[in-house]
Amino acid sequence: MSLLSIDIGSSTCKAVAFSVEGTILAQSALSYLPDFPAPSHAEMDPHRFWDAVCTCSRTLANDLADPVRALCLSSHGETFIPVNAQGRAIAPAILNQDNRATTETSCLERDLGRKRTFEITGLVAHPMYPVPKILWLRTHLPEVFSSTDRFVSVIGYILLQLGLPPYIDYSLASRYLAFDVRRRCWSADILTAADLHSDRLPIPVPAGTIAGKLEADSARQLGLGSETLVVVGGHDQPCGALGVGAVEPGHVADSIGTYECLLAASDTPSLSESALSACLNSYCHVVPDKYVTIVYFPSGIMVKWFHDLLYTNGSGRGESSEAEHYRSLEAQAPTGPTGLCITPNLIGTCNPDFNPHARGIIAGLSPGTGRAQIYKGILEGLACEFSSLASVLGRTTGDFQDTYVTGGGTRSQLGLALRAALSGKRLHVMKCPEAVCLGGAILAGVAAGEYADLPQAVGQLVHEAGVVEPDAAVAAAYGTQIERYERLRGAAVVHEVQE
Repeated sequence: MSLLSIDIGSSTCKAVAFSVEGTILAQSALSYLPDFPAPSHAEMDPHRFWDAVCTCSRTLANDLADPVRALCLSSHGETFIPVNAQGRAIAPAILNQDNRATTETSCLERDLGRKRTFEITGLVAHPMYPVPKILWLRTHLPEVFSSTDRFVSVIGYILLQLGLPPYIDYSLASRYLAFDVRRRCWSADILTAADLHSDRLPIPVPAGTIAGKLEADSARQLGLGSETLVVVGGHDQPCGALGVGAVEPGHVADSIGTYECLLAASDTPSLSESALSACLNSYCHVVPDKYVTIVYFPSGIMVKWFHDLLYTNGSGRGESSEAEHYRSLEAQAPTGPTGLCITPNLIGTCNPDFNPHARGIIAGLSPGTGRAQIYKGILEGLACEFSSLASVLGRTTGDFQDTYVTGGGTRSQLGLALRAALSGKRLHVMKCPEAVCLGGAILAGVAAGEYADLPQAVGQLVHEAGVVEPDAAVAAAYGTQIERYERLRGAAVVHEVQE
């Protein structure tokens, strides 16, 4: 018996099958690209999501000996799809990176007030969220707006293709900018201000809800057995937090990928003035009656940019993979501080200022500066950003010492050591590299009755691979590095680029 977890990202769909003991039995992934039909527009044919889910599931099933007992779906947030009463898409999916609805965002925030919006939703108004873009559709594409029965999430769309209701869990509903995170329902105040009815939005349910069972045709398309349970997962970040065991107050998860996200679990949402001033996101967890508060920043974007700068067009072809390139750079890196100060904000800053005009800065270059020194300087900058945002999060949600780390960035031992030293935090590196899918498998397993409850499942499935302790000597060597970094980051924030 196995548990299948499918996570639908903004660029990659990933399917992972787990045994009930937590061992990865099989996995598959498929990438897709968005369309950019106009400035600030980002869309995708919704069938790409559906085709990716089916392809990943069938491919995985071919390598899987154990039958799947339950399937759980998780996804990235904010993307939505207009569907008609028959559940068919009548327009492209509008992606989370789409920023067309700046005017509608400003109007909504003006009508409700920035503070009131935050108190209800745990979010600061931004055009990434669905509700402003739904209002944009009403103004600019009225035929699409009027023909839409519901504006569903990616998971809701997949459920409809499976012949199931368009459910959305509380964590993903929280990403609409219309969900009352304390009452766990669509906000009457926001929907009144937007002149929308809740019937045109997905149906909110707790994460772990059984949406139904696969019927024969759906099962065939997924390569699974009929009667397989389909379980509603949630937003990828809370699912990943569940997958590293961040389910109780004081537990903080760190997911290191293209963006790096620190997430604190809590019993109540963080809706204070300090949380608002730092533009924190505080919303429903996939764990019942719990909340998450997140801060995030561009991380892997900077590392990937530098790698591609060095190794495109055949340079470095003597090495066989990106992983080998990174290992080589780390091996050649200086043992002490580089003397550089580098900010990773190639596409703008996130918390606490969210300035899209900020750009990365490299300070301290000399004629003798080499590639390995710059690479370590980037890791130093990421460690400074991590330390700064960990402090922001701690001041708002409560101080913490331990962070549970997952994601591609955990492959860099140097990067982890710098984060630990500069922040003073203890980093627990998790054994399972697929925390989001493991979180989905936990939800699936509890729903299917394989585990009594979430705490039992976490205790059985979530394990550490190692711990990185903060090194006082390394911290002392960097001395005023974080203060210097903050000054440079401030310069980057006020620098506006005309594009």
